Amino acid sequence: MSNSKRTAIVTGSSRGIGKAIALRLAQDGYDICVNDVTANKQGAEEVAEEIRKLGRKSTVALGDVSVLSEVEQIVQKSVKELGDLNTMVANAGIAQVKPLLDLTEADFERMFRVNVFGVQNCYAAAAKQMIAQKNCTAEQPGKLISAASIVAFKPFPLLSHYSASKWAVRGLNQAYAMEMAEHHITANSYAPGIVGTAMWDLIDEELGKKTGAKKGDTIAKYTSDLIALKRVSVPEDVSKLVSFLAGRDSDYITGQCQVVDGGIIFT
Repeated sequence: MSNSKRTAIVTGSSRGIGKAIALRLAQDGYDICVNDVTANKQGAEEVAEEIRKLGRKSTVALGDVSVLSEVEQIVQKSVKELGDLNTMVANAGIAQVKPLLDLTEADFERMFRVNVFGVQNCYAAAAKQMIAQKNCTAEQPGKLISAASIVAFKPFPLLSHYSASKWAVRGLNQAYAMEMAEHHITANSYAPGIVGTAMWDLIDEELGKKTGAKKGDTIAKYTSDLIALKRVSVPEDVSKLVSFLAGRDSDYITGQCQVVDGGIIFT
């Protein structure tokens, strides 16, 4: 894969961490396929336009990562419009705050469908495309990158099935690292902490309903009590790590889940 022609798919990239990753990789020289679900089409189109203003090519491929056939179509559209695929960033994910004993089968299934099946679908479709291209080498490997979380190392109360799904992502990523090595494809995950995004706003609100805390108080307490650097992360903190994992400096790193949380989890 030539340094002068790199492409990446970033799922769930109409906002938040995904948007920051898409823009950072564009700044790094990637042409970007922006993905999100149909409901977030406008946001995805706006991100693609921002990328074009940076001088890179961009296309939007709408689709649900929990459905393999839709992920395959996303990959096909990216390749058709941008060229051979170099990097897949399986970023899309959901969270839900709910006590364990209140969880329904539907709650559990939806969490794993998006967070775990979604990574499997993205990794499998991307890896098959990279292998078919026959241009991943030891000097320039293909890159599979997925979103884990600090709860993949230490679960949070009321985030049990979310935590379990992220533990599963860690294991799946390690398995891909082993099986894809012969094809010169690496697999790594990033594990954000408490990030100033819509997802964490929802977590703060829902945890507050359970504990009686006011809006913002839960995150403020976590920041004070848990984070060594005493500030909530911003999406750009995460995108910097993903930039490294997608770049040449990480070519000899695979099977890792790298934490970016300001000092909550020490591995």
